[in-house]
Amino acid sequence: MRLFDAHNHFQDAKFDNNRNHIISECEEVGLVQMVTNGTNETDWEKVAALAKNYKQIIPSFGLHPWFITDRSPNWLKSLENQLNNSPRAVGEIGLDRYKNKGLYKEQEEVFLCQLKLSTERNLPVSIHCIKAWEQLYNLLRDNQLPERGFLLHGFAGPEEIIEPLTKLGAYFSFPGSFASNKKIKQRNKFCKIPIDRILVETDAPYQTMPLNLISHALENNLNHPANIKNTYKTAAETIGINLNEFANLVEDNFLRIFGS
Repeated sequence: MRLFDAHNHFQDAKFDNNRNHIISECEEVGLVQMVTNGTNETDWEKVAALAKNYKQIIPSFGLHPWFITDRSPNWLKSLENQLNNSPRAVGEIGLDRYKNKGLYKEQEEVFLCQLKLSTERNLPVSIHCIKAWEQLYNLLRDNQLPERGFLLHGFAGPEEIIEPLTKLGAYFSFPGSFASNKKIKQRNKFCKIPIDRILVETDAPYQTMPLNLISHALENNLNHPANIKNTYKTAAETIGINLNEFANLVEDNFLRIFGS
């Protein structure tokens, strides 16, 4: 079974002392590719270097809304340079009205700059959204988008927005944290998403699975990207589809948006 992680942060310093072993464990479970998302200027070079060292990594570069106050005057030019050198994906970008909500207008400006870069290059873009779904939809509707589509990672938006976002080109990724008993509503929403738009993610080292489903443990309850296999199982069970059939569908979806 070939597995694909649509969104993680393998550049995180928490993996620094154990990265080769973690990659080996990912290979053992069948993880073929993973999109590793930069979130600010300080980690883009690290993402690029990891992509050169590990064939599994698809590098993605973006300025996350949590870190917009840390950006330098030349941040956009630096991002363009990264994309010129590694033209694979843009992200993680987005809108967040829960954290940094006082800087929302600035978030929009930064978001649109990065969306434009992804569209000009027809690169997939990975989007974070919390408590800003109407605003996000309006921006996506009113601006040009990459033809290959965009990913709403860890999708937890309202059910009624699934169809209009799908029409714009959205893909939706299912994280392992949705296996929690507290995430029943989020799981149920994935039954409403067209099967040709579903992806799976770990968001490692974040959004860990419930303890009884963790196949690969790390210290301090960090999420291991090899937990992708049990995330696939949970997603397939949620949707009510055979695991192997689901894995084949997800592979098709992943390669459609993230394939080179």
